[in-house]
Amino acid sequence: MAANPTLVIFASDKGPGDATRTGIMSQTGSWLAKHGAKLVCLVENDDIPVPLLKSACAKGAKIELIADKEYALPDVLQSITTRVIPDRAERLATLGEIAECFVILPGSLATATSHFLTLKNLGARVPMVFLNKNKAFEIVRGFSADVFSHTFQQAHKNMQFAESVDEIWDSVNKLLTH
Repeated sequence: MAANPTLVIFASDKGPGDATRTGIMSQTGSWLAKHGAKLVCLVENDDIPVPLLKSACAKGAKIELIADKEYALPDVLQSITTRVIPDRAERLATLGEIAECFVILPGSLATATSHFLTLKNLGARVPMVFLNKNKAFEIVRGFSADVFSHTFQQAHKNMQFAESVDEIWDSVNKLLTH
């Protein structure tokens, strides 16, 4: 695995969902920054994963946003690079080009929708780690065995399910070293 892999993180704190998602995002941002990962987040429709970004920034992570428009970020996030790409298909293609691995956090339908639409457009060629905390992605686990594996040839090789934030890094490492 590269010393500082580029991880595209799918996370949202918008809308109804798991009340613990803010804590999960904060813990994940800190944990991945500690391991030296470069974090990239897709930002669309005013949905910015602020808790993830704040904790990663506090640990010195290199972060980039791929955004649909310019956003005014809080002062604490001014060190983050933002690349504005107005066209959605281009944004997704850019994610596919720069991602070494996708990390999908539980919490809201916005996260799952954003990841699913990206997967739909890019196929399953980019490795994916799902944080399955509180069994948030059990349906995806079953769906991946029944549907993804028949639709995308690499799906079974490119998916891992971590049960805790601490396991995310091990899962990413496993996917990127095989």
